[in-house]
Amino acid sequence: MHASTLISVEELQALVSSHQPPVILDCGFELQDTTAGEAAYRRGHLPGAHYANLDTQLSGPRHAGGPRDPSFTGRHPLPSRATWAAQAGQWGITPGTQVVCYDDQGSPYAARAWWLLRWLGHSAVAVLDGGKAAWVAAGGRLSDAPVDIVPLQPYPALEGAAMPTVDAATLLRQIGRVRVIDARAPERWRGDSEPLDPVGGHIPGSRPRFFKDNLQADGRFKTPKALQESFAGLSLSTAEGCVHQCGSGVTACHNLLAMAHAGLGIGTLYPGSWSEWCADPARPLARG
Repeated sequence: MHASTLISVEELQALVSSHQPPVILDCGFELQDTTAGEAAYRRGHLPGAHYANLDTQLSGPRHAGGPRDPSFTGRHPLPSRATWAAQAGQWGITPGTQVVCYDDQGSPYAARAWWLLRWLGHSAVAVLDGGKAAWVAAGGRLSDAPVDIVPLQPYPALEGAAMPTVDAATLLRQIGRVRVIDARAPERWRGDSEPLDPVGGHIPGSRPRFFKDNLQADGRFKTPKALQESFAGLSLSTAEGCVHQCGSGVTACHNLLAMAHAGLGIGTLYPGSWSEWCADPARPLARG
C-alpha cells in the first residue's frame, strides 16, 4: 500500500527504516528570496533528502518576453514532460518508488512536486503532513550532509499519465461555465495588493480559496471531513469541472492536494494562472 496524498511523520519514519526506503524531496522555497530555500536545505534537511528547486527543477524556463508580454506563459511554467521525466530519474525515482515531498512553508512547494509526479503518472507520491516542522517536533533529526545521487534512466512514459490542465485560451472560452478557484490570499484576489505580478485582480467569475485555509494551526492539513465541509462552502462537493489557479500554478496544487485528500477527486490545473492571464491586456479581469 502506497501513500498518494499525505503521509504522517510516523509513517515516514517507518518507511525510512524499511527495506524499501522512499525518495525524499526537500522543496523549501521563498518567492521573495529565491536562494533561501536551498540555503535552509544546506543548514539542515531530512536525512537523505534531495533538494528540489521550484525555479529550476519544478518549473520550466520562463518566456523571454517577460511578464508584460501578451505571450508570457507565467512565472512558473510547467517543465516539459521529457525534462521532468529526466529529473525524476536523476533523483532515482522509478514507478515502484514511494516519494515523499516536504517544505517548511505550509506545503505549497511540496504540493507542486506532488502534482508534477502525479502528472507523470506516478501515484506513489505523498506530501509530509506538517512538513519539516512536524518532523522536528516528533524528534526527527536533520542532517547537513551532502546526499549522494544515483541517477537512473528517465521516468518511463505511462498510459493515462496526464493530470488535467487547461490553457488560457480554453479557459477564456469557458468563463461562466466552469468553477474557477483561486488559491491566492483574498487581498490579492480582490486586487488590493499585488506583490508579484504587474497587474492586480482576478479572473472574472473565480472564487477565492486561500491555500492556507486547508491547514490547521500546527501546519498540518485539516481532516478529510473538515476539508469536505470547507469546500462545500464554495458549493464544491466534487473536483469534477473545477479549475484551480493561483499566481503562477504553484499554490493551486495545494488546493488540488486538499481536494484529493478529502476524497473529492482531482481537479484541473491552470498552470499559467494569474501571472499569465494578466500579461495579455485583451483578457478580461475583475477587482473587488
